[in-house]
Amino acid sequence: MSIPLEPIRLVFELERADNPRLYDELIRFKKGTKRVNRLRTLAQEGLLAQHWPIGFAGHMAEAKSETTPRDRGDASITNQVFDEPITE
Repeated sequence: MSIPLEPIRLVFELERADNPRLYDELIRFKKGTKRVNRLRTLAQEGLLAQHWPIGFAGHMAEAKSETTPRDRGDASITNQVFDEPITE
């Protein structure tokens, strides 16, 4: 089965209360291309952190396997970036 290679469009609303760190990072950029590119970069870095051990994200050629075992916890922080906010 082949996955179609069509563009993906995302439209979402983010309030600071939802994710203060992400909001503060993105609000630094004016609306448009710069903000979208920053979100794209953060998403790419998050994917790298999930699939390679810490320390290898910047050195993909050195990684021995494409994925790491889920129980290692290397990506536990980035896995929660888009989770629901924690209520106190």
